Amino acid sequence: MLFLVILGPGVISALAGNDAGGTATYSIVGARFGYHMLWMLILVGVSLVVIQEMCARMGVVTGKGLSDLIREEFGLRWTFFAMLILLIANVAVTISEFAGIAASLEIFGLTRFISVPLMVVVIWFLMTRGSYKGVERIFFAMCFVYFAYIFSGFMARPDWAAVFQQTVVPSFSFDYSFIMVAIAMIGTTVTPWMQFYLQSSVVEKGVKIKQYKYQRWDVIIGSIVAVAIAFFIILACATVLHPQGIIVHDAKEAALALAPFAGNFAAFLFALGLFASSTLGASILPLSSSYAICEAFGWENGISKKFSEAPIFYGLYTLLILVGGGMVLLPRLNLINVMLFSQTTNGILFPFILIFMLLLVNNKRLMGGYTNSRFNNFVAGATALVLILLTCLLLAATFSGQAG
Repeated sequence: MLFLVILGPGVISALAGNDAGGTATYSIVGARFGYHMLWMLILVGVSLVVIQEMCARMGVVTGKGLSDLIREEFGLRWTFFAMLILLIANVAVTISEFAGIAASLEIFGLTRFISVPLMVVVIWFLMTRGSYKGVERIFFAMCFVYFAYIFSGFMARPDWAAVFQQTVVPSFSFDYSFIMVAIAMIGTTVTPWMQFYLQSSVVEKGVKIKQYKYQRWDVIIGSIVAVAIAFFIILACATVLHPQGIIVHDAKEAALALAPFAGNFAAFLFALGLFASSTLGASILPLSSSYAICEAFGWENGISKKFSEAPIFYGLYTLLILVGGGMVLLPRLNLINVMLFSQTTNGILFPFILIFMLLLVNNKRLMGGYTNSRFNNFVAGATALVLILLTCLLLAATFSGQAG
């Protein structure tokens, strides 16, 4: 019973990473490269568990959010730098979430000029009129819709022998598109905003040190399920679209392309998963930014507080969802580029946030006996190093002309 009470922040933050941009990225991975990038999910999954666990542990032990700790330990200049990184990444991702809502409901015949304003209003009322427990329950219920992707993957009837081989045997290419998609794949699975949201959520929930073992399992279960869902998204597109040579640019195209080969029901399930994941992301992304910025500068925050008690917190949240929804309604905006840009930006900027996290979690004055193990430091450090190396390769490929 205690575990069920603790369950929530880890599952919600990990699954919210499989949002509109995530679904688009995984769809592109499967359609373009088949099963060849499945092996990366194992490494990304280990990284996700370790990094999410670090954040949850810091929240439980210190009772403070990540941006709170950054301000206290590194000062306002570095805090401003961290918040700028978060805001740049989050604005682009929030736009991509509303793009995902629009795309998924357009499959069902509802125009974005109705669906997006409607969902902006629904999300705003949900977040500004509910308690933390009530909002968390709604988020948690929405997570179950993600299993639609798993059913869609099975309905595609993959070659399981080939799937298993490509999952355990690594393959890599120095091609520009492969490197960019690899960065986006890591950047959509382990993101800056997830860490700020998770730690703030654990703090607001009031998890104590004696309950930490349950919170740890919440993080582990959430990470495993999130990676499993990513696996089945890639699987469906790799099985159905890659052999046909069908190149997709977003999740809507992937859902529509599945219908002739895997059936309308598989396409329906894929579209349903896209709607749920986009709605969850559109709710949590602005929330993460509001939590982080208000914590960083000492302003009142939390969805358990009334609007009058935390006006800046709710004002930021309102502004972000209005910008995210409003940009999607611009007729000339290339939503595909926004989605891919948001995930690649996450991957490029995340090492900066990860370095802050490593310095904090290894601070014995803050963490006491709960500092990182050598294994955790190795995995988190390797994740930052890999993203930096991939970014350098991406820049080298760009300047050498391969991007063209």
